[in-house]
Amino acid sequence: MANGTVDGGWVLWFTGLPGSGKSTIAHAVHAELLGQGRDVVQLVMDERRKSYFPKPAYTEDERKVAYERIAHEAAELAAQGRGVILDATGHRLSVRQEARALIPRFAEVYVNCPLPEAMRREAVRDQPHPRGYAVTPGMYQKALLRRRTGVEIPGLGEVVGVDVPFEEDPEAECVLDALKPVPENVAQVLTFLDGWLPGYAGGAA
Repeated sequence: MANGTVDGGWVLWFTGLPGSGKSTIAHAVHAELLGQGRDVVQLVMDERRKSYFPKPAYTEDERKVAYERIAHEAAELAAQGRGVILDATGHRLSVRQEARALIPRFAEVYVNCPLPEAMRREAVRDQPHPRGYAVTPGMYQKALLRRRTGVEIPGLGEVVGVDVPFEEDPEAECVLDALKPVPENVAQVLTFLDGWLPGYAGGAA
């Protein structure tokens, strides 16, 4: 192991419903690992999508291309021996399975959040995301309104949890409870990493 990485690199894909808190947890884990001197990069779909599609429509076809691109980016970084925190909803199980097949050392971190709780969180999001991510305040409520009335809402694409389902992986390596405090979930991920990656515990090499 060199520069705080495990030979061959690795990818942790943080997934879950919009509003589950996965981005907050992923960001905190990334910050903790950087603080340990690890060579870890974070890829955030909401950031990368802006480079793939300057005016994203959030259609199924567009999502497919975006996930293919971010998976290949993660695979290239892992091949360089780096750790990757991948923050992306990836609601189709097949998409995450394709990334798993592409990346030799891959694990899924699923943030399990009841849909009503995710909707509650999104309903009160009335400010831009603190890290500038592309989010639509109240998107669940807007999607439900669109479903009831058929009225199109400008800028609102398919909403996971309303228009399309989130497909869980029963074999996800690390499952978090979104209702637990963020520090507890971060600690759970770090404990998982210690057991998952040989030689990773105890700080940077």
